[in-house]
Amino acid sequence: MEEIVVLMTVGSEGEAIRLSRILVKAGLAACVNIIPGVRSIFKWDGNITEEQEFMLLAKTVSQAFDQLVSMVKANHSYSVPEVIALPVKYGSEEYLSWIRGATKSSKVMVDE
Repeated sequence: MEEIVVLMTVGSEGEAIRLSRILVKAGLAACVNIIPGVRSIFKWDGNITEEQEFMLLAKTVSQAFDQLVSMVKANHSYSVPEVIALPVKYGSEEYLSWIRGATKSSKVMVDE
């Protein structure tokens, strides 16, 4: 299994908490960090837009990525949510082992 960190942004603290809980409860992420105070400047519909957002950093495995993306899309307020994965090149073996053990990469059902 390859460990990855998935970056996502959301528009509110409530959405950050709700989405993070959904991903961890579903076993699609071992941990999600919520970073407040992110200022995003981006081009959308031909206009330069600026928004205050929350950044989510999810620690998971590459095998769970497709399911994680589907879960984010189903529970996100944005029509095109940011979901970007970066490989973990190095990490303590104990922490990486915990990520692998806490993350499911099989079909997952969520009751939320």
